[in-house]
Amino acid sequence: MPTVWIPALLRHLTDQQESVQVPGTTLREVIDALETKFPGLKARLCQGDTLRPGMAVVIDTQMARAGLSESVSANSEVHFIPAVAGGSLSAVRGNHGRMVFHPAP
Repeated sequence: MPTVWIPALLRHLTDQQESVQVPGTTLREVIDALETKFPGLKARLCQGDTLRPGMAVVIDTQMARAGLSESVSANSEVHFIPAVAGGSLSAVRGNHGRMVFHPAP
């Protein structure tokens, strides 16, 4: 069975398990199996019939580009990678005219 690595922010839905094994030969089947085992997880990974915007999936070191129809083998490792976002930088002139970057308020 594929091994699925659970992002830290979603582990409260998997009883704090870092990885789980579920059956599936496509990403869709893996996510459906996760939902059966851990209700509510699918809603955090998918939006309708696609992955949520900002959610990337890596299967065996390769980015999943075929969405939910991506193939998964019995020995695969599946990693869900949520987008890291937030914050911005603002530049101001510091001492000696150099640009200094600070987090924007």
